[in-house]
Amino acid sequence: MILINAENLIIGRVASVCAKKALQNEEVIIINAEKGVFTGQKKDLLKKYQTRINLHTKANPKKGPKGVRMPDQIVRGAIIGMLPRNRKTGTDAIKRVKVFIGIPEQFEKAEITDLSSFKVDETKTFIHVGELSKLLGAKW
Repeated sequence: MILINAENLIIGRVASVCAKKALQNEEVIIINAEKGVFTGQKKDLLKKYQTRINLHTKANPKKGPKGVRMPDQIVRGAIIGMLPRNRKTGTDAIKRVKVFIGIPEQFEKAEITDLSSFKVDETKTFIHVGELSKLLGAKW
């Protein structure tokens, strides 16, 4: 089992490590998903995710793909995007990935894997996943 604290870590880099470990039959758990970071301009990231949320069909706008707003689901989607979903190995790996908002009680005393090399540089422009999800309308 690999436990990763996503606080101030770049989500894309963390997701690639998680996807690789999940494909190697290891259970991957990410805590503090809302404190993870996307690099880039705030308005560009917001526009990208709002476009996904506002997708609907012309015939029936209530139907169609539902976009995710919660920070744990946004991080989970980044990891799932790096896995081969159409193969058995990919679907099994998806089941081994768990993402949490905050720190659940059972993981408070567990040993956390060190990924300090993936920390965001404070000089770059970035937005926290929690802030992005609140701008998208998430309530948690």
